[in-house]
Amino acid sequence: MLCRTIKRIVPALIAVVVLQLPALAAQTQPPRIRLGTLAPRGSIYHQALLDMGEAWRQAEGQGASFTVFANGAQGGEADMVRRMRIGQLNAALISVIGLTEIEPGAGALQKMPLVFRSWEEVDAVGQSIRPLLEKRLLDKGFVVLFWAEAGWVRFFSKEPALHPADFKGLKIFAWSGDSEQVTLMKAMGYQPVVLETSDILPGLQTGLVNAVPVTPMWALASQLDATASHMLDLRWVPIVGAAVITRDAWDGLSPAGREALRRAAEIAAGALRAQREANDAEAIAAMKKRGLQVHTPTPEIDAEWRQLAASVYPKIRGPIVPVDTFDAVQHAVAEFRGVSVGTAR
Repeated sequence: MLCRTIKRIVPALIAVVVLQLPALAAQTQPPRIRLGTLAPRGSIYHQALLDMGEAWRQAEGQGASFTVFANGAQGGEADMVRRMRIGQLNAALISVIGLTEIEPGAGALQKMPLVFRSWEEVDAVGQSIRPLLEKRLLDKGFVVLFWAEAGWVRFFSKEPALHPADFKGLKIFAWSGDSEQVTLMKAMGYQPVVLETSDILPGLQTGLVNAVPVTPMWALASQLDATASHMLDLRWVPIVGAAVITRDAWDGLSPAGREALRRAAEIAAGALRAQREANDAEAIAAMKKRGLQVHTPTPEIDAEWRQLAASVYPKIRGPIVPVDTFDAVQHAVAEFRGVSVGTAR
């Protein structure tokens, strides 16, 4: 009787162990973080990520690996979000363009032209709205490690262009994956050309595009000014982004690893924030030495641009930026300036 019982139990136990082997193997594998970003290799953003990864590796111990794929090596930002969802990546430093693939409300930080006038306003709005966005991102499976800004978007063009009407005859670069922005630009009478960021310079060189809205630091690093040698010095929108990690990857870290990553992320955010204003100024100065012509809008031209922006806000509120976050930003800016909503322009 005992022998027959053992013969029945042993195969069952073996089956249980075999089924558990993959899970046990996963638990014994050293933790690994694979992070993608469009940030250029060697840039301050790339270095901040490397420093953060090194601090985390030391906390996790032997065998932990932190790999940064810079220069868009993992594709555009929509591609990186998709890769995180299927496990090919488990982290990314992405702008609002990528964040809105996860949570549309993030668009309020970057897709409302000429709403912000200074980094102080960006910070004030961030303190108000980021906790809400972080909760929504967490609910969708992503943990925010830190927020960062990459400068103000200016318009670079092959020929001088100052007035809004001057750009209607130009072919303007538009972010791949941002179809709503393309629709808006067309409604405004502009000619958007959808490209990945890696295709901007070839596009300028071949005439596929002749105007590019990007940050000065990006223009300098990509040498866009050699072809697009005119810049309209108008702070169109800030480039805002965040380093995020999938919740599954976050939960798989040790308590010490999570704490170390949090601390390192705070340090990275502080370092990047301290340099954001100087980055734009230094990049513009460097390009001016190479022949960049900077065009500062007069008060009258500035007013034309602000009137244009205000005219498209109804098209942005709802279809592009959810109503609640659009209104939250408007109220936060008005409160910062001490004015009523609708006059904070």
